[in-house]
Amino acid sequence: MPNMQVNLNQKIDYVFKIVLVGDSAVGKSQLLARFARNEFNIDSKATIGVEFQTKTLFIDHKTVKAQIWDTAGQERYRAVTSAYYRGAVGAMLVYDISKRQSFDHAAKWLEELREHADGNIIIMLVGNKSDLGSLRAVPVEDAKEFAQKENLFFVETSALDATNVESAFLSILTEIYGIVSKKALIANDEHESGGNSSLLRGTQIVIPGQEAESGRRSCCGT
Repeated sequence: MPNMQVNLNQKIDYVFKIVLVGDSAVGKSQLLARFARNEFNIDSKATIGVEFQTKTLFIDHKTVKAQIWDTAGQERYRAVTSAYYRGAVGAMLVYDISKRQSFDHAAKWLEELREHADGNIIIMLVGNKSDLGSLRAVPVEDAKEFAQKENLFFVETSALDATNVESAFLSILTEIYGIVSKKALIANDEHESGGNSSLLRGTQIVIPGQEAESGRRSCCGT
């Protein structure tokens, strides 16, 4: 598990941009606040435009700064799309387990992600508000089926009681680190041998630990 204790003067080895997408009021800002500052604001207002927070941690003895972008889910802010996704290496597609419509819209958000983001972006489907189990409108099986079909990681979280929030962010950051560090290693090897790395030409990257039979990704005990 990555070490969260980082010296503020420590040299930053990697900066990873993660974007949060999904309908308004699914808890994107609360997930970010819980991870970045371990805070939850019961009176949180809707996000206006785009906000981002950073958090620095150690992964495999390297210092990684996560730059996490949060955007309003309302249609009127969609003009920021291209700039919002530019440079993102990871995305969390968030829905509210108590609002079926927010899950039904996941396919639309995924289509937008794949249209505007890098083809190798790591995407995690996040069912937030797991504390509202008595109001559940999205069965876990439905979310797992969608994640398997679309080859996404999947986890349910609660920003309110912090369930799986840190582990979800750390899982996606660790996956990204594994890919980026592997690409850097291959690029270095290719440079020394005078060749070119196919991984740097947009070739699809297979995620370590991905289930070969189903293509499904999972994390965080779901």
